[in-house]
Amino acid sequence: MLDRRTLLRNTAQLTLLAPFAGIRAALPESDARFALVILRGGLDGLAAVPAYGENEYRGLRGALALDSPGNAAGVLKLDGMFGLHPSLTNLHAMYQARQLSVLHAVATPYRERSHFDGQKVLEAGLTAPSTGAGGWLNRALTELAAAGQQRHAVALAASVPLVLRGPFTVSSWAPSRLPDTDDDTLARVRMLYEAADPVLAERLTEALNARALAGNAGMDGMRGRGGQAVAPLVTAAARFLSADDGPRIAVIDVGGWDTHANQGAGQGQLANRLRALDTGLLSLKDELKARWRDTAVLVVTEFGRTVAVNGTGGTDHGTAGCAFLAGGAVAGGRVIADWPGLRARDLHEGRDLRATLDMRSVFKGLLAAQFGLSEASLERTVFPASAAASPMTGLLS
Repeated sequence: MLDRRTLLRNTAQLTLLAPFAGIRAALPESDARFALVILRGGLDGLAAVPAYGENEYRGLRGALALDSPGNAAGVLKLDGMFGLHPSLTNLHAMYQARQLSVLHAVATPYRERSHFDGQKVLEAGLTAPSTGAGGWLNRALTELAAAGQQRHAVALAASVPLVLRGPFTVSSWAPSRLPDTDDDTLARVRMLYEAADPVLAERLTEALNARALAGNAGMDGMRGRGGQAVAPLVTAAARFLSADDGPRIAVIDVGGWDTHANQGAGQGQLANRLRALDTGLLSLKDELKARWRDTAVLVVTEFGRTVAVNGTGGTDHGTAGCAFLAGGAVAGGRVIADWPGLRARDLHEGRDLRATLDMRSVFKGLLAAQFGLSEASLERTVFPASAAASPMTGLLS
């Protein structure tokens, strides 16, 4: 432990897609890729990354406590304090290969417990809930373009998430459950658009290009719910990111992480979602192939959950939690945590894991290391009023 002390499958989806025009002519000089995975609902950080070596862990977690490493269905050991949930076998293998770092006791500046406000703070990159300034990743793209280092981004979501909203044009793709629109119909629609509205015709062409990049990913895994829905999204993300003329940044939006009741320990709804996330991240690695070595994938959530189990076998909205940083570009094999402890006096408001790492420091460090954004730009424009959250160094190899 390190611490400060020691495409589209039919025309109904066309409105989801913003331009891909000009991508081939504006390829970035660097091969660096970045994927941001947002787990909406509040992932239980002490379930995903149990502090099994903490004296208070078992007493506080009760029925949600997992066995120590080496036991049947025990945690997968990271070090003497932390392990991974037994559903995260692929992430454990990445950790052992030094392609995964685990961040713990991490949070945004938000200290209340509203999903909507917590997600706004996470995605806007500000100190309070707001949507007016758009998202920090859109501002980063704007700064890169102004510096002559234009990157393109795609959102794997039903609509563009706040983190990518703003003046910089991005694209969006979401899987469809509807039948394919045949090529003849699309050709006729294109002819109608070209005759009646050149702008719509251009958008249709861009959408069809996006569909070609995504391939048949839209129908893969669509039977899943919650965390399981990650499969088609990561498959499409990998195809976008690995294309020579595709975007270099992707945001993957996955809901279903609010576990107030019947959360389960080694088995149950959360275990199933973690397993789906684990499988999805391995698929992302496999699909990217050689591009994986240039890639960093950050998995975040709006807040953690309460340390103690509630009366319905789940956990309630909390404060600090965990994040995962995976990829061939990652300086992994580490747990990065200034661990606050689980004693009553160490908890936030007597119930939550206390935050000791600002999520903005992680975002800043990745943007600086992967894309060369300056600290001044990050502090002035991308994350205003963030002087106290210095960029983390050493995240990437």
